[in-house]
Amino acid sequence: MNLDCTIDYSINRSGGFLDIFLTKRLEEKIMPGLFAAKKLKKNRQNFKWKDVDYKRRALRLDVKADPLEGAPQARGIVIEKVGIEAKQPNSAIRKCVRVQLIKNGKQLTAFAPGDGAIGFIDEHDEVMIEGIGGPSGRSMGDIPGVRWKVSKVNNVALSEMVSGKIEKPVR
Repeated sequence: MNLDCTIDYSINRSGGFLDIFLTKRLEEKIMPGLFAAKKLKKNRQNFKWKDVDYKRRALRLDVKADPLEGAPQARGIVIEKVGIEAKQPNSAIRKCVRVQLIKNGKQLTAFAPGDGAIGFIDEHDEVMIEGIGGPSGRSMGDIPGVRWKVSKVNNVALSEMVSGKIEKPVR
């Protein structure tokens, strides 16, 4: 292995000693990684912004775009009942409600799970909504664009009303 280097002998007379400093200057072709840590670190900092997941996490885009503002549940007032057609190959009308959130006034569509559950929900009722359970907070199954479901109506669990254990209270 041919190491092209120069030896620099310099004399330092401080303190009455004779010190010899040996300096080797290696060519860049032989050891390209030497003293490259700063550039590698800088490149890593720049290139991680190309990763979509890192960028969304660092800029908190998911929290900013979330109507619930990062909360697992939220309360809202029912504006209207809507029926949403299921995606192909299914053929059904999924019963949903339009809800206006109390905390920030944003409107969203929430699914009413259960057989006949829409009958227990009226306009101007106060409902508690939560995520429907799709991948990465998205919609689930054949209901397009619906990311939330109704869990409570007037502080009573909707599943209990559907099963007949509790009657809907008068608000």
